[in-house]
Amino acid sequence: MNRCPSHKRGGKCMGEFHGYLLIYNNLIFLLMRTKISILATIIAICTMISFAPKKIRWVAIGDSITYLNEHPGETQNRIAKGYMTLVVEKLPHISYINQGHNGWTSGGIAEKIEKLGLIPADVYSIFLGTNDWWQGRPVGAMSDYQNNTGNNTLYGSFRIIIEKLRSLNKNARIILITPMQRVDFVYINNMKNNAWGSYRDKNGQSLGAFARAISEIGKFEKFEVVDLYHSPALKMEDLVKYKRLKDPQTGEYKNYPYPHFIDVPFHPETDEYPYPAESIHLTYDGLHPSDKGYQIIADMLTEILKN
Repeated sequence: MNRCPSHKRGGKCMGEFHGYLLIYNNLIFLLMRTKISILATIIAICTMISFAPKKIRWVAIGDSITYLNEHPGETQNRIAKGYMTLVVEKLPHISYINQGHNGWTSGGIAEKIEKLGLIPADVYSIFLGTNDWWQGRPVGAMSDYQNNTGNNTLYGSFRIIIEKLRSLNKNARIILITPMQRVDFVYINNMKNNAWGSYRDKNGQSLGAFARAISEIGKFEKFEVVDLYHSPALKMEDLVKYKRLKDPQTGEYKNYPYPHFIDVPFHPETDEYPYPAESIHLTYDGLHPSDKGYQIIADMLTEILKN
C-alpha cells in the first residue's frame, strides 16, 4: 500500500486533499448556480410566453369608410391612415383584412356574401348603413332579422351577413359599428356626386333609424356595438369647419359653418370644390373621416379589442 511520505498533520497530502476539496466545492457551487440560472431562464421564457397576447385575425367588413384605409390616394391624400391601420399600430398582435367595398350597402354585401372571399377569423367587424340610408333601402323591423326574411331590408341583410360569419367561425367575436352622422357630402373626384346630410330624412327615413337598428341587432345578439352616430366626439357641427359656397345675394364665396350652409345652392358644374383643405375637421368631405375622425373611430375600437 502506498503511503504518503509525510504523516505529519498539515503535511503535503493533507494540503492536497484540502485543495481538491476546495476545487470540488467550487465546481458544485458553479453547477448549482448554472442550474439555477437555467431554471430562472426557463421560468422567464415561460412567463413571457404565457403573457404574450394571442395572435388575432380581424376581418373588417364595410363600405368606403373601410375601403379607404388601403386607398388614401382616392382622397387626394387628404387622409394618411384609416381606422384599421391605427388600431393595429396600438395592438400589434392583431392583423386585419380589409373587406371594405366602395359605395356598397348591407344589401350589396349580403347579395355577394359567398363571392367576397371571406375567411375564418377571430374577430369580424361590420361597419355599414350610411349607403343603405342614402340609397333609400328600407330599414325594416327587428322581425326581419329574427325571422330571416331575406335581403330586402337592413335588418334582413344583417341576418344574412352574420349567419355567414358564424358559419366561418361560430366562436368569432362580432363587433357592429353604426354609421356616423354626416353633413353635405361632395365627392372630391366628381362634384356631381353629392348628397345632403343626415340633418334631413331620405325616403322618409332618418339615418338615426339605421343606427338604432344596428344597435338593436347588437343588443339582441349580445354583440359589442361601437355607436358612432350618438358619439359626442362626432357631433354634426364638428364634421367640417365650414362649407365654402357662393353667397346667393352677392355671388362672392363665403365660408358657411354648419348649419348655415343648409339650403345654400351648390352648382357642381361651375362652383369650386366647397371643402378646401382649411375646412377639414372630423371629415374631409362632409362624410368620410379625416385623420382626426379616423383616430376617434380607432380609439373606440381599440378600447374594445384590447380586452
